[in-house]
Amino acid sequence: MKSFDYSRAVAAALIGMAVFGTAPAALADIKDYEFKLVDQTVKTGADKIVTVRLLNKKTGKPVPDAVIFATRLDMAPDGMQEMVTKVASVPGGEPGTYKFKVNFSMEGRWQLSLGAKVQGETGTVESKLVVTAQK
Repeated sequence: MKSFDYSRAVAAALIGMAVFGTAPAALADIKDYEFKLVDQTVKTGADKIVTVRLLNKKTGKPVPDAVIFATRLDMAPDGMQEMVTKVASVPGGEPGTYKFKVNFSMEGRWQLSLGAKVQGETGTVESKLVVTAQK
């Protein structure tokens, strides 16, 4: 009879540890993250650098180590979606900042579209930022 009570107590303790001992669920939502341009304007020409920050909107802190898997740069804001240029990631920079090398072949407004995964979060951070290229 004592072994029966002992096994029940062990089972209850294990269940309690499983319920109360787990880490709390993440309180962040993928909508709590956003990309922001460091500079709104850039000079026209080849091999220009565009820098963005990924921020947690609730804390205002930069988010390091995101995986950016989708990039596109086109002139959609000026009605020229077909005017597309290549975007290449550039290593380095502060944590939470992401740099891209691009070719701004002409003056105007360019739309930088980004898609990223934030570690520990489900879903994708998507953003469309407008950069103005000037001479």
